[in-house]
Amino acid sequence: MMRGSWFLKRRPEQRFRLLAASAVKSARINLLLCCCIALVLIVLATTISTFVVFSDFPPSLPRSHASGKGYSIVMNTWKRYDLLKQSIAHYSSCPRLESVHIVWSEPDPPSDDLLKFLLHAIQSKSIDRRQVKLKIDINKEDSLNNRFKVIKDLETDAVFSIDDDVIFPCSSVEFAFDVWQSAPDTMVGFVPRAHWLDSSESGGIKFRYAGWWSVWWTGTYSMVLSKAAFFHKKYFSVYTNEMPASIREYVTHNRNCEDIAMSFLVANATDAPPIWVQGKIFEIGSTGISSLGGHSVRRTECVNRFTAVYGRMPLVSTSVKAVDSRNIWFW
Repeated sequence: MMRGSWFLKRRPEQRFRLLAASAVKSARINLLLCCCIALVLIVLATTISTFVVFSDFPPSLPRSHASGKGYSIVMNTWKRYDLLKQSIAHYSSCPRLESVHIVWSEPDPPSDDLLKFLLHAIQSKSIDRRQVKLKIDINKEDSLNNRFKVIKDLETDAVFSIDDDVIFPCSSVEFAFDVWQSAPDTMVGFVPRAHWLDSSESGGIKFRYAGWWSVWWTGTYSMVLSKAAFFHKKYFSVYTNEMPASIREYVTHNRNCEDIAMSFLVANATDAPPIWVQGKIFEIGSTGISSLGGHSVRRTECVNRFTAVYGRMPLVSTSVKAVDSRNIWFW
């Protein structure tokens, strides 16, 4: 009877303890949830605040620069009129574009219909009542060196060298222009490549040309290709008048490696690496010279030949990449 009575007295006490423990546990869970929610709200508030700030000043808006000028596009093309039309129509809307120069190396001059379309595209796409100039630089000789000839009426220091079969958003181009302005003597571009010491060679120092997958795997590069890159207009004169003539002759004869030649030239002048800018690339062409068999072998030959001409390897490797953090939440 005493044990039963003790059990009856003990049972409410156990219930109370269980309820108290449950309440404490529930309070801890609620406190943890509140902390998590508060943390999420703080992160979102900070992100939204930052987003709003940069929305008021998007990358595409003109900014105050010492030179007071934008950039010029120099576009290489060859019998791909649909691609040329698409590219010109797209880039004409970029805010700080001053002029477009088309490198024309075909035997026949551009047709009246093509000229009419390009002029209309520039006039209709230009914003803020800008007068973007269109120039077609016709060359008698068919050579890849033509894309780096001196342009006499080029009014901007900044040149955006681009092929007619690749398109980048204007926001990416404008950001790359900002990066170039911080280092106007170097090349700033979207397509990185590398060179490596060829350990398989026993007789003397040799190098290998490395494509995109090597850059992706190692995070290291030493060139940005002129198919999508900013550089100073002064390098046109250096390429045409000061670079060893044997390199230009090699480019003309082999129809390859003019972009590697420009990378060597700038690196030799600056002793500095290029700058790779992260950007979305849209390739609108179906084929190119890089799709041909033996492409890497020919590019490797160019690297070694140009090294021999310069008497040293001027390319400088780096792992730095410029990223526009205004367009991403976490970085």
